[in-house]
Amino acid sequence: MSLRISFDLEDDDLQHFRLIMHAARNAAARHSPADIVAAASELLQKIRGAAAPGFIVERLQKLDLMIRMISDLEWRLPHAESQRVLQALAYFTEPDDLIPDHIPGLGFLDDAIMIELLVRELHHETEAYQDFCEFRNRQLARVESTGARELRSRLEARRTKLQSRMRERRQRELKGGAGPDHQLLG
Repeated sequence: MSLRISFDLEDDDLQHFRLIMHAARNAAARHSPADIVAAASELLQKIRGAAAPGFIVERLQKLDLMIRMISDLEWRLPHAESQRVLQALAYFTEPDDLIPDHIPGLGFLDDAIMIELLVRELHHETEAYQDFCEFRNRQLARVESTGARELRSRLEARRTKLQSRMRERRQRELKGGAGPDHQLLG
C-alpha cells in the first residue's frame, strides 16, 4: 500500500530555503568548482544507495542533469552561467541539512525541495543543455557520413545558438517580473 502526501510551500515557507541558498552562495566562494561538483555527485550516490522514495529519485535525475551540464566539455557554459550553476550546486557542499539524511523516508526531503527550486531557477540553462544533448546525439548517429571535424563545427554552432537563447529568455523573464520561485539565486 502506498500513501500519497502533497503539500504546497508558500513564499514565506520558501524564505528559509532562500536564506540557506544565500549562505551556500557565499560558501561557494570558499570551494573550488571541482569540490562543488564532487559534493553534489556524492549526494547523488548517497541517495541512490539509500533506496530513497520515488519523489526523491525523480529529483535525482534533475540533479544529475545539472552536474552533467557543468561538467560537459562540449557544452562549455560561459563563465557567468557556469557560476550560476556552481552557486546553485554549492548548497550540497554544506554538511548540515534541515532534515538529517539518515532519517528513513524523509532524510532527503530537504535536498529534494532544494533540487526542485534549483531546477526552477535554472530552467533556461537546463532546457538549453537538454536541447544540446539531443542535437549532439542526433549528430553522433550521423558522424560516419559527416566526419568528426564537421560534427565539432555543428556542435559549436548549436551550443552558441542555445546559450544565446538561454540568456535572452532569462533576460525577458527578469524584465517581466518573474515570480518568487524564479528568484532563488537572484
